Amino acid sequence: MEFKIEQPPINLGADISNKSFEIINNELKDYEKIDEFTKEQQEVISRLIHTTTCFDEVLNNIYFSKDSIKKVQNLLLNEAKIIVDVNMIKVGLSDFYLKKYDNEVICYINESFTYENAQKNKTTRSYAAVVEAIKRHKDKPLVLACGNAPTFIYAAINTLIEQKVDLNNVALLLFPVGFVNVVESKAYARKFCDTFNVAGIIMQGRFGSSTMSVATLHAIYKLIKDYDKDEKYNGK
Repeated sequence: MEFKIEQPPINLGADISNKSFEIINNELKDYEKIDEFTKEQQEVISRLIHTTTCFDEVLNNIYFSKDSIKKVQNLLLNEAKIIVDVNMIKVGLSDFYLKKYDNEVICYINESFTYENAQKNKTTRSYAAVVEAIKRHKDKPLVLACGNAPTFIYAAINTLIEQKVDLNNVALLLFPVGFVNVVESKAYARKFCDTFNVAGIIMQGRFGSSTMSVATLHAIYKLIKDYDKDEKYNGK
């Protein structure tokens, strides 16, 4: 049998990216569901599909609270701390955006105090890590991004309430994946967002991933340039 060496049909990163979104946008025309979302929400959805290739799962499970994208953008422009459940999100986020908007990414999952508090309080490390992160930074704008550990969600919501954090300065981007606590934690988060008018973007159900958290943040950062800064971020 003869084996012939081949090269990729498209071999430049920018061309690959452009072609990917061209394919996604063309295929999205076949989904009536996409028309239920705003233009900005569709941009986030396209990014989520790009990172997963999953059209139905994203379209049928994504939840956006009212004005969630604009609220997240406001927080990021006001030097929000981005508290994450795993270092995978921290590593995946663009240094360009983080430095441009002065957003520090905080992940205490591997800190010694996290191990100690988790053992003492009989919780997961993710639970202990976000409790400490919120306590230390509760007076700053906060974007809480989760892609792995649903116990992070319970800890985040409960600590925000217990610490009496100003919920106007908080956003939740929640994409944990799995079988235990996952569906329930997301339902808890949606109820929290709806009850207190908190900005939230949630991938409901079992579906999710850390890369989806990263993709959502990158989509929102990219959308910032599409608004006039003076008009958009002064409360109009």
